[in-house]
Amino acid sequence: MKPIEQTQLEAPLSPEPSIHPSSHIMDSYAGEWTSIGANNKLIESRVGDYTYTMDDVTINYAEVGKFTSIASHVCINPVDHPMNRVSQHHMTYRRAAYGFAESDDEEIFNWRRGSRVSIGHDVWIGHGAIIMKGVHIGTGAVVGSGSIVTKDVEPYTVVVGVTAKPIKTRFSREIADRLLEIAWWDWPRETLQERFHELNDIYGFIKKYG
Repeated sequence: MKPIEQTQLEAPLSPEPSIHPSSHIMDSYAGEWTSIGANNKLIESRVGDYTYTMDDVTINYAEVGKFTSIASHVCINPVDHPMNRVSQHHMTYRRAAYGFAESDDEEIFNWRRGSRVSIGHDVWIGHGAIIMKGVHIGTGAVVGSGSIVTKDVEPYTVVVGVTAKPIKTRFSREIADRLLEIAWWDWPRETLQERFHELNDIYGFIKKYG
């Protein structure tokens, strides 16, 4: 038997973003200690510090916060087709590739840019979830595997299903509000290292820093 090879997430990370060579990145930004997995596609998006994506993730026109965990086969902001035209096929706007014009139809791409998705900090998005256009997901939220999110999600709320609905909150409103006030995700690296051992004790953490 051969030993299992080290996965990308287990490999040492650094302030320089780790981007798998199979991924396609267009006009996008990734922060420090980030990891972009295999076969990802990012278009005009920003990914915050320490956030990671697994394999086969698509992110279009989105702002993703820090410390967010994105499982495989997640799609954030799937793009729309122009249903009000005679044909909704992308030949009508990616027309240069088909030889119908010398340039593409920027009107459609600007329309898509107008419905950005925003995702807060420390969010967990489960396998195969889809986040629809214009949605905001609050900090600390959880999106269950296979969910389709069409409406905004409150901070520290767990949503599941098609279409996704809240099933519970991670913490009481008092604790959630205090975590939002502490905003530990904005701590500099030195502070995070100093207090790292305290992150597993929610009540001690709130008492000390809230």
